[in-house]
Amino acid sequence: MTLLIPFLPLYVRELGVISDADVLRWSGIAFGATFLTAALAAPLWGALGDRFGRKPMLIRASLGMAVTMSLIGFAQTVWQLVALRLLVGLLGGYSSAATILVAAQAPKERTAWALGVLSSGMLAGAVAGPLLGGILPGAIGIRATFMLTGALIFCAFLATALLLHGDVKQGPRPLTRSASGQSSPSPAHSVVVLLITASMLMFATMAIEPIVAAYVTQINGPDRAIAWSGLVLALGATGSILSAPIVGRMADRVGHRRVVVGCLGTAAVCVLLQGHVANAAQLAATQLALGVCLGGLMPSVTASIRHITPPDRLGRTLGLGVSAQYVGLVLGPVTGGFVAAQTGFRSVFLVTALVLVLAAALNLAEARSRLPRANGRAVALGPRLRRSAR
Repeated sequence: MTLLIPFLPLYVRELGVISDADVLRWSGIAFGATFLTAALAAPLWGALGDRFGRKPMLIRASLGMAVTMSLIGFAQTVWQLVALRLLVGLLGGYSSAATILVAAQAPKERTAWALGVLSSGMLAGAVAGPLLGGILPGAIGIRATFMLTGALIFCAFLATALLLHGDVKQGPRPLTRSASGQSSPSPAHSVVVLLITASMLMFATMAIEPIVAAYVTQINGPDRAIAWSGLVLALGATGSILSAPIVGRMADRVGHRRVVVGCLGTAAVCVLLQGHVANAAQLAATQLALGVCLGGLMPSVTASIRHITPPDRLGRTLGLGVSAQYVGLVLGPVTGGFVAAQTGFRSVFLVTALVLVLAAALNLAEARSRLPRANGRAVALGPRLRRSAR
């Protein structure tokens, strides 16, 4: 998905778009088209996964992406490019399907750790994609790069079809018990809070990334600004890659919601510090710390959703989670760019920190609202109820 970032504007120009403004406009449309259809299709594919199994969804996604990515290399007009990018989002979604499968089949006591390992792999691919995208077009050409990408995804299709075991059948999810001993279903508002958290998390991430290069130029001067910008973003991704399994394992032990609240609060502090750095080196250090905080957040959020969602609705619910993330992916850069243009770069970090604090407050309030109460006072929780409140 990230492979085409370095050369997409070049391909748009190759397809006949001439002016620089039109190249930028069509590049943005083509890149964002995939996220639009993916956000709309994710709940549908998740629901179909609940009905027909998770593995068929992975096979469908990998084959669909292999075909459409290869066809992009044959596009003759920019409209065809946009249409094929829309198809990539509609037919693809391998990473979201993999997340649903891992969340559904991992042991509950190790869900966040397993999702953290998966997240590290996806982040590593997201980092490697632009690096390869900067090398391959010069070596084999842009069109051949798309075809090679399709061939690699087809290898993933074969591996999924031949090596991945089928879905593990799960029995009906037992109802939780209230303090009075009566059974009670998991509250829907808990899922809503987690979906909002996922959207706010992606908003916070994407509000900052597009302005990094310009911010580095402002605080460090134009000398080596591009190199410093790349280093800052790479360190953030590296921190997330390293921390995701570790934070996930910790969340499985101490409670997912506690880790979500703690990481959101710590991330807000890191973002505030970024708005007051004096040079690029300090920005890089705070970005590394921010990456460590963010690395385990989505696995912990997803694990929390898994713990309070019946198995027969898990795919649909996590599909909504994917859609919520895409909403944040779209709104984050737009808001960050607007705020930076109106009030300056440092205001972007303040707004982002406030979003993270609000997300932490929502999760803290929701977790406290689920505690059983008697006579207006919280009842002491036993180990089982503590785990259910995660």
